[in-house]
Amino acid sequence: MTGEGATPDVTRAWVLHPDIQTDRDGRAPGPALEEAVALAAALPGLEVVGSEIVRLPKAHPGMLFGSGKVEELAARLKEAEVELVLVDGPVSPVQQRNLEKAWKVKILDRTGLILEIFSDRARTREGVLQVEMAALSYQRTRLVRAWTHLERQRGALGFVGGPGETQIEADRRAIDEQLVRLRRQLDKVVRTRELHRASRRKVPFPVVALVGYTNAGKSTLFNRMTGAEVMAKDMLFATLDPTMRGVTLPSGREVILSDTVGFISDLPTQLVAAFRATLEEVLEADLILHVRDIAHPESDGQAEDVEAILHDLGVAEETPMIEVWNKIDQLTPERRATLEALAARHAGVHAVSAWTGEGLDALFDAVSQALEEPKVERDLHLDFADGRRRAWLHEEGVIEREEQVEDGFDLHVRWTPRQEKRFREL
Repeated sequence: MTGEGATPDVTRAWVLHPDIQTDRDGRAPGPALEEAVALAAALPGLEVVGSEIVRLPKAHPGMLFGSGKVEELAARLKEAEVELVLVDGPVSPVQQRNLEKAWKVKILDRTGLILEIFSDRARTREGVLQVEMAALSYQRTRLVRAWTHLERQRGALGFVGGPGETQIEADRRAIDEQLVRLRRQLDKVVRTRELHRASRRKVPFPVVALVGYTNAGKSTLFNRMTGAEVMAKDMLFATLDPTMRGVTLPSGREVILSDTVGFISDLPTQLVAAFRATLEEVLEADLILHVRDIAHPESDGQAEDVEAILHDLGVAEETPMIEVWNKIDQLTPERRATLEALAARHAGVHAVSAWTGEGLDALFDAVSQALEEPKVERDLHLDFADGRRRAWLHEEGVIEREEQVEDGFDLHVRWTPRQEKRFREL
């Protein structure tokens, strides 16, 4: 039911963050609840009408919350005409079913919510397939656990092979078959993307990847740098598919800029695996810009989460990285002065506002400098049949001297290690 005067297609939602005393994972409940509300706001058609932190000594296996708290929340949810409750944490199938029965509302846990957002945001064929696979894997675990619970509850139903087994096996097999189909499709898409990436490697421009916690302002910075109309909204997970653009920096250096999906703490394991390929662009990068929302109270913790994911992805230690302290326009004058002074003392840190443009000129200069590669000289000999490689050297403008000899050409070149690597791959 929608409330009096409510928009017909809007679902009234309530966000709960269970602050379980036995589960001290380091996430402060206040910012965690704010993030959960922002996650909910990222899903179209939801109106968050209330949110709260629920402190618990421990999680109750049947209901998650104690019976007194369940009754107290039931009254509040009924009064607010809530249709959907988002629980910022894991909820077992048993807990979900019991809470839905007690509150007469739909329950979605953190993983379910993130899956919904990913499903809404995915744009490329690969992104869509990855989300479908992640959703099926999630459903499969819940389906099996839910059915084993039903078996215990209902006893034998007379099916051959034991209570409920036929249904479990049928559902599980249907999901497995669909996963196999999706995996085949994904393999084709990934192969096609590998071809695109191989052709992009031939482009003589370095790749600069923007990474950061979700909502840190990467897409706004991307738009500033490219003039591209990438969706940049103040919401979590606004970007789910990497967007690539060629950019000419003020120094005249040309680069390819890649905007990636935002990282988040406690990302469900199914999604880390599913979106690994989406983040492969970062592995190809010659320079990483780690964009941080420096105005966020949990900025340091978010930065640690991003660094941990980059490490898990296998990003090479030697890949240069610049930290971009974004959103300085949202700081108090005193805090801003302190952070700008701190950033100035560190070569790899730049305090900027992607929104107002402050500090971006110095950042662009730093990007150009970081990509300046040392050049080495080499003597080469090419046969007459090596016309393609010789043409490539001329296109790159790396030939210092060239002499035609009896069996081909002797060349003296001056190039970067990257150009030499690409030449060897020709």
